Amino acid sequence: MADDRMMAQMSMKDGFIAALDQSGGSTPAALRLYGIPDSAYVGEEQMFKLMHEFRMRIITSPAFNGQKVLGAILFERTMDGEVKGKPVPAYLWEDRGVVPFVKVDKGLAAEKDGVNLMKPMPDVEPLLERAVNGDVFGTKMRSFINLASREGIAAVVRQQFDIADQIAKHGLMPINPRSPSRAKTRRVPRPSFLRRSRRGSTPCQRGAR
Repeated sequence: MADDRMMAQMSMKDGFIAALDQSGGSTPAALRLYGIPDSAYVGEEQMFKLMHEFRMRIITSPAFNGQKVLGAILFERTMDGEVKGKPVPAYLWEDRGVVPFVKVDKGLAAEKDGVNLMKPMPDVEPLLERAVNGDVFGTKMRSFINLASREGIAAVVRQQFDIADQIAKHGLMPINPRSPSRAKTRRVPRPSFLRRSRRGSTPCQRGAR
C-alpha cells in the first residue's frame, strides 16, 4: 500500500502525470505512431508484448523520473508486469521516484445527455485488490463531459462518486473526469458536487491516505 511520501509528492510538487494506460482498443494506433505496423504482430498477446516493451523503454529512460513526472497511469497488464526484475509499480516508485496509478475503467459508453459515462466495471474489485497488493497509490477512471448539460453532468458526478467510494475503501486515491470545455461546464455541476459532499467528506478525504 502507498505511503505518505507518495501523497506528499502528488499534493505538493509541480509536475505532470504520464498516461501509459492504452488498453486493447487504443493500443494498435499507439504502436503505429511508434512505428510498429499492424502486420508486425498477430493477436493480442503479441500486441501487448510489444506495447509492454514500448512502455518499458519510456519508464527506464533517465529522463523519466520524479523530478518532472509525478505519477504514471498504468494499464492493468502493465501493473502486473515486471521491469528489470521488479514489479512495474515498485520500479516506478523505488527506482524512478514516480507514483504509480492504475486505470480501472473499461472505456466510455455512448454519449447521452451531452456526456459519456463509463462502461460497467464488473471486475473492478479484484483489480483494486491487486493494486493494493502491488503498492499502487491510486486509480484513474475517465468520464467525458461534452456539453453543459445539468442532467448529464449530474449522472457523471453520481457515477464517479459511487465508484470513488468503492476505490477509497481500499485506501486508493481516485482521479477522474474530463471536459473539453471547462469554461462552459464548470458552473453547471457545482450543486451536484455539493449535494454529494454534504453527505460527508469526499471519497479522497475518507480514504486511508
